[in-house]
Amino acid sequence: MTQQRWKQIQDIFDSALDKPTADRNAFIDQTCAADASLRDEVLSLIRSFEGHKDFLEQPIAPLAFSEKPVDRMEGRMLGPYQLTRCIGKGGMGTVYAASRADKEYHKEVAIKLVRQGMDTDDILRRFRQERQVLAGLDHPNIARLLDGGTTEEGLPYLVMEFVEGVTLDRYAESKNLSINDRLKLFCTVCSAVQFAHQNLIVHRDLKPGNIIVGIDGSPKLLDFGIAKLLSPEFMTEGEELTRTDMRPMTPEYASPEQVRGEPITTASDVYALGVILYRLITGCTPYKFKSNTIIDIEKAILDEAPERPSVAVTRMDGKLPPEGVERARRTLSGDLDMIVLMALRKEPSRRYASAEKLADDIERYLNGLPVSAQNDTVRYRVDKFVRRHKAGVAAASLTAVALIAATIISINFARRANIEREVASSEREKAVSASVRAENERATAEKERTRAESEKSRAETESDRAIRRFKEVQQLAEFFLFDLDNALTAGETATRKAVI
Repeated sequence: MTQQRWKQIQDIFDSALDKPTADRNAFIDQTCAADASLRDEVLSLIRSFEGHKDFLEQPIAPLAFSEKPVDRMEGRMLGPYQLTRCIGKGGMGTVYAASRADKEYHKEVAIKLVRQGMDTDDILRRFRQERQVLAGLDHPNIARLLDGGTTEEGLPYLVMEFVEGVTLDRYAESKNLSINDRLKLFCTVCSAVQFAHQNLIVHRDLKPGNIIVGIDGSPKLLDFGIAKLLSPEFMTEGEELTRTDMRPMTPEYASPEQVRGEPITTASDVYALGVILYRLITGCTPYKFKSNTIIDIEKAILDEAPERPSVAVTRMDGKLPPEGVERARRTLSGDLDMIVLMALRKEPSRRYASAEKLADDIERYLNGLPVSAQNDTVRYRVDKFVRRHKAGVAAASLTAVALIAATIISINFARRANIEREVASSEREKAVSASVRAENERATAEKERTRAESEKSRAETESDRAIRRFKEVQQLAEFFLFDLDNALTAGETATRKAVI
């Protein structure tokens, strides 16, 4: 059997174990489709896992009367710790809650063991690698490694900080967190991933199930079981730096380069963070899978464009988000759409350069600043500035409106004043014109009076002359009528003298 074939069987087996027992056969039938030999191999592993118990070591009563299968590891001592209960199962390991039994002090821890029947060389190598990875990580949002050891059967185990809480997605749903609160929680997860990257470790299996939110609301990153070590100093003896032939991953959160078996970098974790963010704010995955088969999931990841979160959120079942679907659609539309889609780009080089850059863009969105995922246009920056300084812009707008109104009123008053001044000037000109006209008329009248007086004077002169002549004629007439007759009577000589 080739390594690629074994990896395919192992992926389906891991996914089947995460399903309820009643649904496993249907899931295996659907995933394996027409490949009967693949189906048989997976079912064989399932039967081996479920039936791998030492029959002689099991008490008769529990087998006959107990509804819950007895876990023979519960109650067992591993060093100073006693396993109390199973709290989780993964593809290659089982996690138990445990407490110290040596009475030195009380402390509850989580102990991870290789699953029974899964102790292959490759899984043991990966388990020891996880232990080495955790030993090099000390971050408040990464579950701390406290101790480690080997069982009597030679199986390695690790003792980790016990995180009491629920997975990231269930926490957000149970607390009915708003979109902004989910974004803040996600940024904390990014800081843990960035810390791992700075320590040259790629997680390679980021998903909500590997992020536990504690009672205090602080997320913890778990399960570095398939992490890739980028620094040779952390590698165990004989380990290869890159193993692209075997691709351990959770298909729904795997990046295109993981699906293709290409070299894994921190960009792969950025992609997985994008899927987690998508699910956190929309409640669904970025792709519409035709079926749950590995082939259809990988085809969607490689070939399909992710649906915009603002569109996907309208397909939610009503549980997310608390502000309502329509308001969530408006919130996601724009910057958040672009941020998520940038993290989910098919080409690693076109994604965010780091988890820190992704978190920075989300922080910028939360603070109302322009984000790098958007086209940097003047209009976009102005819009972000207005949104960021609503109160200041509103006050400035009111001030501007007031100034404009005052200017308009002033201009209106000035215009009215000009009109009134022009009217007054026109009336004054009319008055002056009338005065001039009156003066002219007065001068004309004065001339007429002078002329009249002159005419009168001339008329008086003519009258005087006429009267004088009349008097002369009257005198002459009286002479002829009276004096001449007397002269004639007096004699010829005297009459002649009177006439001459």
